[in-house]
Amino acid sequence: MAFQIINSIISWFLKKRKHQIELFLKYPIEVQKELLLQLVQTAKNTEFGKQHAFEMIKNHTDFAAKVPIQKYETFEPLIERCRKGEQNLFWPSTIKWFAKSSGTTNAKSKFIPVSEDALEYCHMKAGKDMLCNYIHNNPETHLFTGKGLRLGGSSEVYQDNESYVGDLSAIIIENMPFWADYSSAPAQEVALMSDWEIKMDAIIDETIHENITSLAGVPSWMLVLLNRVLERTGKENIIEVWPNLEVYFHGGVNFNPYREQYKKMIPKADFKYYEIYNASEGFFALQDLNGSKELLLMLDYGIFYEFIPMTEYNGENSKTITLADVKKDTDYALIITTNAGLWRYLIGDTIRFTALKPYRIKITGRTKHYINVFGEELNIENVEDALKIACEKTGAAILDYTVGPIFMEGKEKGGHEWMIEFSKKPDALNTFSAFLDTALKGINSDYEAKRNLNITLMPPKVHQAKKGLFYSWLKKKSKLGGQHKVPRLSNSRAFIEELLAL
Repeated sequence: MAFQIINSIISWFLKKRKHQIELFLKYPIEVQKELLLQLVQTAKNTEFGKQHAFEMIKNHTDFAAKVPIQKYETFEPLIERCRKGEQNLFWPSTIKWFAKSSGTTNAKSKFIPVSEDALEYCHMKAGKDMLCNYIHNNPETHLFTGKGLRLGGSSEVYQDNESYVGDLSAIIIENMPFWADYSSAPAQEVALMSDWEIKMDAIIDETIHENITSLAGVPSWMLVLLNRVLERTGKENIIEVWPNLEVYFHGGVNFNPYREQYKKMIPKADFKYYEIYNASEGFFALQDLNGSKELLLMLDYGIFYEFIPMTEYNGENSKTITLADVKKDTDYALIITTNAGLWRYLIGDTIRFTALKPYRIKITGRTKHYINVFGEELNIENVEDALKIACEKTGAAILDYTVGPIFMEGKEKGGHEWMIEFSKKPDALNTFSAFLDTALKGINSDYEAKRNLNITLMPPKVHQAKKGLFYSWLKKKSKLGGQHKVPRLSNSRAFIEELLAL
């Protein structure tokens, strides 16, 4: 009965948010223009604001002329000073939280500032909106009659100098409103455990007898947890463990390689999948319709967006456009200015607009995650579409993979070397490789040209990874759980060499 009352109250509260969402849907350009001026005005007396003459900025043209595009490396000195206790450097309110984020291609940790404004009006607001949209689309939901199983990061919050550092998920858990914590599992002390493998067992101990109605977490790591739940319980599928499970909120990696595995593991005809697009730097978009593969760009989270067409991409020296000038079916690098004091920050993601009324997007990859050693310009979207085709043709299913180049040496031609861990192996690896190669040719004309008659590229060299290889590799690097991801594509052989050596 208590959960039914909570369900009714929270449902009523969250539905009210729909009216605010409708405002930016109706006036998207105006909302973004106003937001930019609010951010600039708020920070005009910070050190960064004074250095870049914020008081003179009246529009986006002024803004782009006075503020250069920033990468983490160029912004890091200010962040480090803030971590040691200096304030009013790039945002006027006190910043004590820093989300620790280590990129897949860089062992060095990044410390992303999380202001109270960003925490409340971006990350927390987005969590409410995620539920708001789901409840709006599914009025008969019983989501809050049970608990949501949250699978967060592997780094608890710790004090470092004058600041607090941890995974973004840990920071959010520590600051959750009471009602959200009450309706979530596992308990905070378990959710914030730093030892990933011990935490997995503790989560299972706590949740297998709970009424779990939703899941939230990164697909690759959630799959590991759910498989362990089945091993522990001896059940055939997850619905036998949690019969009232109705939705999985997922993000962090492309869901396509995992979709069929989840459908088999959760064989419920009306089960819902809702995708979100968030990072340590902010929460950007979420799925707002049942069954959609598009994400609604959220325009009132204190984030001003700029975009670089990938055909004109030149890193920090690129020219940007605003929301008013974007076009459908064009890949853009994403630039953000946030209410945590990140100014014209190049986040490294690429997106594509699938609709302009309202602005809906799909994530297409990373500015750095591609292979272009031989002019093949193979991006993450190409690769994952091709893998999906090869799996469908051979009945295979993939857990993880990475791809690196085979460099030309003497008379030896180049190529791509793959390491793939299958959850369901193909009958013949060479057949899978052939389908993969054919699919890539059909998807990417540059790849097809380089593969023509084996002139530049030889057929892909595919290795079948032993069970648990990627898990062992991440464990060795102390990158188990949370937002840690296997690097998919690289112009270097570093990752593939490390995996071959294990």
